[in-house]
Amino acid sequence: MNHSLLRRSFLKSGVVGVGSVITGAGVATAASRSMHLGNSFDVKSFGAIGDGKALDTPAINKAIDAAAANGGGTVNFPAGSYLCYSIHLKSNVDLFLGRGATIVAADAPAAGSQGYDPPEPNQWDQYQDFGHSHFHNSLLWGEDIHDFSIIGPGRIWGRGLNRGSGDTGLPAGVGNKSISLKNCHNVILRDFSILHGGHFGVLATGVDNLTIDNLVIDTNRDGIDVDCCRNARISNCTVNSPWDDAICPKSSFALGYARPVDNLTITNCYVTGGYQEGTVLDGTFKKIGPDDKAPKNGRIKCGTESNGGFRNVTITNCVLEDCHGIALESVDGAFLEDVTISNIAMRDVNDVPFFVRLGARMRGPEGVPVGELRRVLISNVVCSNAASKQAALVTGIPGHYIEDLRFQNIYIQHRGGGTKEAATITPPENEKMYPDPNRFGPLPAHGFFIRHVKGLQMRDIEVVPMSVDLRPAFVLDDVVGADFAHIKPRMTDVSFALNNVADFSVVQSRPIPDTYLDKVTQKSL
Repeated sequence: MNHSLLRRSFLKSGVVGVGSVITGAGVATAASRSMHLGNSFDVKSFGAIGDGKALDTPAINKAIDAAAANGGGTVNFPAGSYLCYSIHLKSNVDLFLGRGATIVAADAPAAGSQGYDPPEPNQWDQYQDFGHSHFHNSLLWGEDIHDFSIIGPGRIWGRGLNRGSGDTGLPAGVGNKSISLKNCHNVILRDFSILHGGHFGVLATGVDNLTIDNLVIDTNRDGIDVDCCRNARISNCTVNSPWDDAICPKSSFALGYARPVDNLTITNCYVTGGYQEGTVLDGTFKKIGPDDKAPKNGRIKCGTESNGGFRNVTITNCVLEDCHGIALESVDGAFLEDVTISNIAMRDVNDVPFFVRLGARMRGPEGVPVGELRRVLISNVVCSNAASKQAALVTGIPGHYIEDLRFQNIYIQHRGGGTKEAATITPPENEKMYPDPNRFGPLPAHGFFIRHVKGLQMRDIEVVPMSVDLRPAFVLDDVVGADFAHIKPRMTDVSFALNNVADFSVVQSRPIPDTYLDKVTQKSL
């Protein structure tokens, strides 16, 4: 290809450098740029200043509108700090945040002044938190659009965003999300970073064919929430979220109907809740101290909002550090099925390594039956230095079983110290409460507490207390069909405590003798 054809092909692709454009004479200066070249639109050509002081929202939205009117294109952000309220995303328009470019969320204005777009009405907002119910009150938002992207390597700084608080509404003019997407398809978010993201760094609701790749999010609440999405891929992301969840698939009622999360993969991600906000991004990795009062959440969780359901979910090759463990929750009438979790490394887990919960909170329209949680395979997991007040917690509710659950090749090391008195505890059912492991209090097992489950297989499981723990390694309550093989509980007195268990077997788990029990009301092994 000659140089002229190569140049035209390059410009047509819309891939234009942050600080320059390619011309026949070589590299042109910023002063010589036209308003746009081919399919590339420079925000400074539309009046953006990028000094972090002047409000650049009008200029940026003009650049996006121009690209959309052109049939599509790339809106370029050269190096600079762009102070903004709500930026309106459009179909067929890509945002390119160049090296050294930062979109800065402006502080909320004085009462009565215009700021972020107001939260749009949502007649179903009683079924999920305020932040999940409204989308326009965000730094960047798009609704009913398609074929667009936000790509890096620049940054989004949610400096002026409000993190919100549960159901509490926020007044018009206040923003609470960095990126908010509703009813979109063919979306790519890649290579940029988010600092101090507000209620959500990324909230995607009803978004299909979604790729989220290589983001670094260091934030004050949720990192990435994919809600009611289909064909979503989250990969190669780093999320530090001490005050809430890091990566959190949900299936709320925000769209006005129950829509499931279908065909979701989460892979090659690192999540934590253990570092001071901003110190993962700047590379200093400063640990949160005891006086910071952060819950060190930072986990991967499916739920809590669970009206529509989850199916065909894979979570693999992920690292969790100094945070909560992995949670699967169906508590609002949803199904949660066909899930695989594999190749996970956890360190310094501060509540439970696994929380698998079928409940009946039923935060949704009346008349919906209790959901179902079934066909879950968890394998190849190592967990070290976990807290010991609670074991891995798996629980349905009376009359509603978790079904067909497999744990295989699991190593859990925890701090130990449980007493014989703790072994007598009967945890509450809490079936209508918000699903959180700590609401169950101390557990009578130091490895796994399993209740209301039908069809359980556990193979190649080792539980290692770092100090003597006098609770049983496994407590089973109302379990039907439980097969254990190659179990290493590091036994003290009792390895298994069985209450109302049928069709139980344990084999090749020395020094526990091979045992089969057809039905037992209460027994220890």
